[in-house]
Amino acid sequence: MSDLKKDLIEIAPPKPKQVAQKKAKRSVKQILIRSRKKVAKAEQSLISAKRSAENTKNKLLTINKALTGKETQLLTEDIIESAPKTVKEHINQQDVIFRPNNGPQTEFLAAPEREVFYGGARGGGKSYAMLVDPLRYCHKETHRALLIRRTMPELRDLINHSQRLYSKAFPGAKWREQEKEWRFPSGAKIEFGYAENMTDALRYQGQSYTWIGIDELPQYPSPDIYNFLRSSLRSVDTEIPVYMRATGNPGNIGSQWVREMFVDPAVPNFAFDINIDTPNGNKVITRRFIPAKLQDNPYLIQTDDYYVMLASLPEIQRKQFLDGDWDAFEDSAFPEFNKSIHVVDPFEVPKGWQKFRAADWGYSSPACVLWFAIDYDNNLWIYRELYTQKITADVFARKVLMLERDEYIRYGVLDASTWAKRGDIGPSIAETMIQTGCRWRPSDRTPKSRISGKLEIHKRLKVSDDKKKEPGLRIFSTCRNLIRTLPLLPLDDNNPEDVNTHVEDHAYDALRYGCMSRPMHTSYANRFNRTPKPQFQPADRIFGY
Repeated sequence: MSDLKKDLIEIAPPKPKQVAQKKAKRSVKQILIRSRKKVAKAEQSLISAKRSAENTKNKLLTINKALTGKETQLLTEDIIESAPKTVKEHINQQDVIFRPNNGPQTEFLAAPEREVFYGGARGGGKSYAMLVDPLRYCHKETHRALLIRRTMPELRDLINHSQRLYSKAFPGAKWREQEKEWRFPSGAKIEFGYAENMTDALRYQGQSYTWIGIDELPQYPSPDIYNFLRSSLRSVDTEIPVYMRATGNPGNIGSQWVREMFVDPAVPNFAFDINIDTPNGNKVITRRFIPAKLQDNPYLIQTDDYYVMLASLPEIQRKQFLDGDWDAFEDSAFPEFNKSIHVVDPFEVPKGWQKFRAADWGYSSPACVLWFAIDYDNNLWIYRELYTQKITADVFARKVLMLERDEYIRYGVLDASTWAKRGDIGPSIAETMIQTGCRWRPSDRTPKSRISGKLEIHKRLKVSDDKKKEPGLRIFSTCRNLIRTLPLLPLDDNNPEDVNTHVEDHAYDALRYGCMSRPMHTSYANRFNRTPKPQFQPADRIFGY
């Protein structure tokens, strides 16, 4: 065979029979793959269907037990919605024992955080939500709840409401008057108690509760009882988390500490973390504040009577009880302070604005420094705050210098009492600071200077009558301690023209010193109207500023 014939044989196409066999094999293989995929998909669908059927069976069993009273369960909205139509119609025909209002009341009952405070205006449905919340685990034997009011007469009102609710929600639940507790068919307990003082609270020492609630928490003057009771939160059942719940209105004696614990740390309705050091390392407790308003309760808002009654109250009480305003206080020293007007987001202070600082010194009590910027209309902007405690004067001065190292501070005003000598020898507190390079001049100590300083702040907080409607004082939102304490300052009972000095007034004193160093005067623009503008004069001839 010649080479040419051999090459022709090698490149000759395969026979038609061979081609058909290969195509058939590929087709069978593809069919087999598709079939396997269909089988796998069918198996997965079968598994899902079995799981769905099992869930539906369990939900129907729960509904049947609840309706027949064989085993008491709380029916959630998702269980009811997934039930067949006939079952849902049967449920809807039953008397609805409790349906939470949309909004804060629902959010409170669904909140997963360990500690939640539900507070604000009156009539928002807070107390009723507090009664319902401990029922969430009453089908568990190990669930034990404690609901607290300050006094026994106040507690009786909650007990009366519970007697109209609990026996309907859990048929078979029994009230024991002597023990002041509900016992449920599962073995769970809800105990009602009162704690007017720490002696009353000691009755619960050594007890273990999975849920503790305090109704009208701001009625307590300090957080001592709250902190003591929450130490009794313990659970031996991994399926039952522990919860601390509280409700209340602003305007009570403990409003300040409640606000500091729950209201100020974060935006309403947003959870925040509290880090706790323990022998086993750092632990995190989640807290949340849920605000309440009258508008949240459709049953009260439908009639105008209750709204009209609250709206007709004096201004402070109206803000507290109708609006749930935690910045409104009876006998507030500065009722004109308004966060929406006087608190602004931080911005870069223009280079042309002059700057100075003012400070109130303290070692055991807090020391506060405020930094002021003066705009071209002589308005004051507080752009920085230092709030510290239990540090020596020299360390304090170095902290001040470190914070302002990249800027020019025209002068500083310090509490005049710091110039007093400490014993027979040694420099004063002010002299110690000055020796570090942190220079100050003494605050105004003339007679009536406290009254004059307070009036100066009133002038600054007042909104101008011009078209701009702007105050003469604004505060950066980062100055949290000044913003926190200023609206809480009460008037002095013995001298209504002054502020009560027995409260946390350190940021206020620094503010007063600063405002007194720059008294209000006509704006820069009014120079064209030939209005005289007082010139700044150094108060300290030694340091020249």
